Amino acid sequence: MESNKIENMVQKESEHIKEVILPRTIHLVPLDQLDGYDVRPGFYEINGATAIPGGVNFTVHSHGATSIELLLFHREEEKPYAVLPFPQHYRIGNVYSMIVFKLNIEEFEYAYRVDGPYEPEKGLIFDRNRYLLDPYAKAVTGQSQWGVSSSSEKHYKARVVKDDFDWGDLEAPLLPMEDLIIYELHVRGFTKHESSGVFKPGTFAGLREKLPYLKELGVNVVELMPIFEFDEMQDYRQVDGQELCNYWGYNTVSFFAPNTSYTASREYNREGNELKSLIMEFNQNGIEVYLDVVFNHTAEGNECGPFFSFKGFDNNIYYMLTPDGKYYNFSGCGNALNCNHPIVRQMILDCLRYWVTTYRVDGFRFDLASILSRNEDGTPMSDPPLLQSLAFDPILGDVKLIAEAWDADGLYQVGTFPSWNRWAEWNGRYRDDLRRYLKGDAGMAKAAAQRIGGSRDMYGALSRKNASVNFITCHDGFTLNDLFSYNMKHNEKNGWNNTDGANDNNSWNCGVEGETEDPAILELRRRLMRNAFAVLMCSRGIPMFLAGDEFCNSQFGNNNAYCQDNLTSWLDWRLLSKNQGMFRFFQYMIRFRKEHRVLRTNISDGALGFPDVSFHGVEPWKRAFEEYDRYVGVMFAGQEQGQRPEAVYLASNAYWEELTVSLPTLPRDMHWEIRANTWVEEQKSGRIVKDSLAIGPRSVIVLTGTTG
Repeated sequence: MESNKIENMVQKESEHIKEVILPRTIHLVPLDQLDGYDVRPGFYEINGATAIPGGVNFTVHSHGATSIELLLFHREEEKPYAVLPFPQHYRIGNVYSMIVFKLNIEEFEYAYRVDGPYEPEKGLIFDRNRYLLDPYAKAVTGQSQWGVSSSSEKHYKARVVKDDFDWGDLEAPLLPMEDLIIYELHVRGFTKHESSGVFKPGTFAGLREKLPYLKELGVNVVELMPIFEFDEMQDYRQVDGQELCNYWGYNTVSFFAPNTSYTASREYNREGNELKSLIMEFNQNGIEVYLDVVFNHTAEGNECGPFFSFKGFDNNIYYMLTPDGKYYNFSGCGNALNCNHPIVRQMILDCLRYWVTTYRVDGFRFDLASILSRNEDGTPMSDPPLLQSLAFDPILGDVKLIAEAWDADGLYQVGTFPSWNRWAEWNGRYRDDLRRYLKGDAGMAKAAAQRIGGSRDMYGALSRKNASVNFITCHDGFTLNDLFSYNMKHNEKNGWNNTDGANDNNSWNCGVEGETEDPAILELRRRLMRNAFAVLMCSRGIPMFLAGDEFCNSQFGNNNAYCQDNLTSWLDWRLLSKNQGMFRFFQYMIRFRKEHRVLRTNISDGALGFPDVSFHGVEPWKRAFEEYDRYVGVMFAGQEQGQRPEAVYLASNAYWEELTVSLPTLPRDMHWEIRANTWVEEQKSGRIVKDSLAIGPRSVIVLTGTTG
């Protein structure tokens, strides 16, 4: 997009003078000479490095720098072949911009050196000897091969990307929020195991090969764990002969560049095309693509961490610093990005706009998003400028914005995250309350009913009706299989003596810790998994689940597999054929949710004499949560204009014994029909019931009101 803009602004080179078309005026500008290159002042409002006819425009800014040098490298070499200091008269304000002519983008890589004051107590740590990565780099060199570090000194360099991808007449799916079914996955782990059966495992291309599977499953959103360029070799170590790395990728190196080690082949100066092809084909098939973005910190860590980009440009601007120049650590990863500083706020907005316009990304999930609501001194803000800017930005107008509404320093904003009715939230209370209820904890029926009904106690009935992203599992914690197979985390292989990862898992092993051959325990575990997914698919809000849950994938009790680039984290696709019954149940419940809009949103104030959402005990209209504190009945009713009235009743029994449940009375021409019963693995045609039904121990029944 930027290159197209500049192409309309720059004409061809003559022998000694370029006629450059600038906004509002035309200048004939003599060229300067630097290290053998013709140069001239560039385009100050276009950040980064951008190819133009005859050369490249380089624009970079620093508030505290006294001088900046552009370094040019031959491809994959460590020493620059040219050093081009920005002339001082090429500087306007704090922006340095220069066009370098006769540069072939396929023949060089670049970095910067920045000089300025060194006063650590003020957060100023300029070092002119450091090679610095452009904060607006569109492609990063040095780690294109997974597991191979750029160098011990982390000399990241950037490439200029030619954006010539043809999107054709692609239109975004623009799915309504209430219709989303989100499937969270790790690009590498999804297909890396040999059982995945793809030709290009562990890559964007490998994920693209799995499109038919995703369509068969029925999800309509894939949420990709971090795909910005990150350093998987950060904190590399060996534990008991096993190589460990930063596998998840929550340690951003460059916000504008895709992770080149996720590509099946090198994309010199076309970085991102494989990812664009993936997004394009998914969109063409009605599946939106969301990115899990990490704007809360970077891979530079604290004062003991590496120094490769932001520290060298404006350390005291990009990071939240204590009064003595140290790093606040609200992320738990060494530093916290100073998100509401105007410079950083603009960079984040530019970044998201870039991913939307250049990659056609449909949505973003913001990791530890509460940091994005903190002021420069770390205090929470009621109306954070960054979040408001993103909520109202016109380019982001159709993009889904989802917050993980907490951070590592205890700021917990689930239900209160500043939203302007644009932000949804990962509903951590849904996860915690449903986990406790499903495993049979006493006194959880009322809380579970509230979560199933749309968490109106948190978001109101209508004011934030699409705010709750409901989930029971995600990348962080147990898989669904492990949730009912382990009482305790088993993270010993992470090398921290099992001290890492959450301790409050609200899990239950059903009587045996870990793997077992006991058929009764295995059947109970499968039933509890079916219970969880049936409840999730019958809850108001946006459902999300973890890839592999649909075929009982396990991480062997590890609830913090961030460092496990192996079978612990890779999906074992052999389990799909072994657990076809579970897969078919997931398919069925996804399809059921799609068929009944009343589960997804308030389509009217109610129908059949029933309210939109109502809670019931074992007797209708009597919640009786105190007497039966492990039974939940939730009914949804509504009628779309011109359509028949609709009613869906979810009966959930978390007791270890059978219950008899009386159902709400339907009009005379209607009856209740069982559409799902987790007591059995396979769902058969509906069974008609009248006034009551028996619901088995630890099971869920879903019914619909049917005419005839």
